[in-house]
Amino acid sequence: MAAPTSGSSAAAKPFDIVATYNDLLRSDPDLTMPIAAIEALVLLLTNSPSSTISETLDLLEKSTAHLKQSIPNPIGLSAGTDLFQRYLITTLQRPGQLGPAGDFNAIRAHLLSNGRLFIRRAKESRDKIAAFGRGFVRDGSTVLTNGGSRVVASLLQKAADEKGGPSAVRFKVIYVLSSAKGTGAHPDEPEGMETVRALRAKGVPVATIPESAVAYSMGKADTVIVGAEGVVENGGIVSRMGTYQIGLLAKAMGKPFYVVAESHKFVRIYPLSQYDLPIEQRVIDFKTEEDVADEAKQQQALSTDTVDAKAVNTADSADVVDFTPPHLISALITDSGVLTPSAVSEELIKIWF
Repeated sequence: MAAPTSGSSAAAKPFDIVATYNDLLRSDPDLTMPIAAIEALVLLLTNSPSSTISETLDLLEKSTAHLKQSIPNPIGLSAGTDLFQRYLITTLQRPGQLGPAGDFNAIRAHLLSNGRLFIRRAKESRDKIAAFGRGFVRDGSTVLTNGGSRVVASLLQKAADEKGGPSAVRFKVIYVLSSAKGTGAHPDEPEGMETVRALRAKGVPVATIPESAVAYSMGKADTVIVGAEGVVENGGIVSRMGTYQIGLLAKAMGKPFYVVAESHKFVRIYPLSQYDLPIEQRVIDFKTEEDVADEAKQQQALSTDTVDAKAVNTADSADVVDFTPPHLISALITDSGVLTPSAVSEELIKIWF
């Protein structure tokens, strides 16, 4: 967790929730967006001078709204901020259990302590999912996957562990590499190459294919396993652009389509189609020759600031998502167990209440 600023500079400079969130994601490649959002909110409360319940709730609400508005695709982080807000409100409604009534310091200490505990448990959920999901990778099977999902990588590596032991699984992987770039030590490589290398190092044969070869390759796959940025109320998922077409092809060819996702990615939205997502995406972008010329002028102006130009160019490709409806999903493998899509709404009730 990032250390709060100290000294006179901390008093002069207000806490920046957006910068903190982005710094957390950059500093820890294994951090998911919901957990980074929760961790940023915990740091906000740590650095906050608020001394009453109403001040704390108001600060949290404004900071959450500001964070969501500042991120191109806030669906993933919304699951974390909404969950943390609900937890905070529930805790503040029973202050008598945390010490003398009206003792806000005791409530505050309890919130911060339990917030950090929640973050730690959420980070550990990946290992639980890998334990639940390794049974879905059969001996001699071929798994098709895509994107750079850390939880998918964890599951596949878990299945490949204990080489030569009684629980070792011999399988192959078809990895769909997107045009989005990775992060960390190899930012110029397609996202997912780090997982490809890790699996090959464990003796797992991996074939990498472009998105255009999914239909051709689906006939060689026995199982499809993908990750998700968010699991919505109707049991569908929001994930990297291209996941929907993989789901359609898997359904058409009779291949089981499994989703692995941590329970903190369950988000309270209910899209019915691709165009119901609460974000603005420029996927279908009609242009005339005049529009193209205007954009070229804008890019030329941006090129004077290479950092901003790079941010604009990468945001469009890395942040676009699509919606995969529940009828295409065979099951969801979560840290709470294996769920059918119809069970997601009930699980959301448990998480929130």
